[in-house]
Amino acid sequence: MGKRRGDQPKPQPLPAEDLAVALKAQALELGFSLVGVASAGGSERLRLRTAALQRWLNAGHHGEMAWMQDPRRQAIEALLPGVRSVVAVGLNYYVDAQPAPGSLKVARYGRGRDYHRVIDGRLRALGRWLEEQRPQAQWRACVDSSPLLDKAWAEEAGLGWIGKHSNLINRDWGSWLLIGHLLTDVELPADAPATPHCGACRACLDACPTDAIREPFVVDARRCLAFHTIENRAELLPDAIASGLNGWVAGCDICQDVCPWNQGDLVSSSDPDLQPRPWWLDLQGADALGWSDADWDDKVRASALRRIKPAMWRRNIAAALG
Repeated sequence: MGKRRGDQPKPQPLPAEDLAVALKAQALELGFSLVGVASAGGSERLRLRTAALQRWLNAGHHGEMAWMQDPRRQAIEALLPGVRSVVAVGLNYYVDAQPAPGSLKVARYGRGRDYHRVIDGRLRALGRWLEEQRPQAQWRACVDSSPLLDKAWAEEAGLGWIGKHSNLINRDWGSWLLIGHLLTDVELPADAPATPHCGACRACLDACPTDAIREPFVVDARRCLAFHTIENRAELLPDAIASGLNGWVAGCDICQDVCPWNQGDLVSSSDPDLQPRPWWLDLQGADALGWSDADWDDKVRASALRRIKPAMWRRNIAAALG
């Protein structure tokens, strides 16, 4: 049958190379700071990272974080059967805003809106865009609460390298990056994995007040201020942790603050979702210790710090105040 007058030819799908370019542009349009693609097959370095995870677990360095033992973390196919590509995104969360004198300290990632919600929403928008280009595409959005070896996959996609403090570092953005991933069964051309640039530097190891970084790239959560202030549900903090708080009551940025890649003129994010809530920049001890449960509920609403329950919050502050 011949073509009828007025029929429009169906648009042809973008070739994989052009689709990858357009997808990256869309990710930036959605507010991400950088984006890269890894093949789901992974490289030899990814396999080494996976083996290192198992050694870390065997040593008990995960502490009480039982979810780190989820076997899907070592088998990406279990998260999305048929996965071919891993799209890694990074979101700069550095905001050049200094806490008031005498303020207790809160990790930068927790000062704005819950980054899990922010990244997940944008990844889902990216997935829907991909589905418009490839109607049969399967995809899954993953934030750091997903059982995915997220930093290793971000490294694989070229976003940065894993530093000796176990955080991802990028030449331009430093380590102030929140990361997420979009898994898909669409095959996209992969970017080159990042190469490491820590060299002989050991600033993070020397700065940690509790020696939580046992050796380069190995962090023992059982010694880490961030773990204890956020994940430890005990009534009291261990003495070795309480004595090393130095004002930190919700996470810890010490190893990142001293990193040479975080010095100089960093780009301050203007993303409204990442701007610090005023009370995190002026968290005075006596006032914060007096928060009622209702105050806590109001202050940490839609915040990643909601994981710190009211009793833990008061415990942390009491320990920091001595």
